[in-house]
Amino acid sequence: QVQLVESGGGSVQAGGSLRLSCAASGYTDTTYCIAWFRQAPGKEREGVAAIDSDSSTSYADSVKGRFTISKDNAKNTMYLQMNSLKPEDTAMYYCAATQSLYCGSRVSWAYHYWGQGTQVTVSS
Repeated sequence: QVQLVESGGGSVQAGGSLRLSCAASGYTDTTYCIAWFRQAPGKEREGVAAIDSDSSTSYADSVKGRFTISKDNAKNTMYLQMNSLKPEDTAMYYCAATQSLYCGSRVSWAYHYWGQGTQVTVSS
């Protein structure tokens, strides 16, 4: 079984930056795809960014140009670099992983493994 643990969340002012990390364990190999999701209170979970095994990326329009997803297979760690943060970015952020044909997707049902979430709060 795969375990995912997010870290790096916190409170920042608008315009600031945060780098979220997600450490994975329980893999017997490093062939997997990752994504980041977020969910604000009362709202549906949103696929923020995804990266597949060929390093092709996909971003939500709301974060394009500001957020960057990456992974380090040697460390079994995925990252979300968030720049130029806005108050509307405030949410619980979750990392997710899959080894299915849905790699690269930003829909939640395509992902098999989820972290517990890390809170990001952006103040104005």
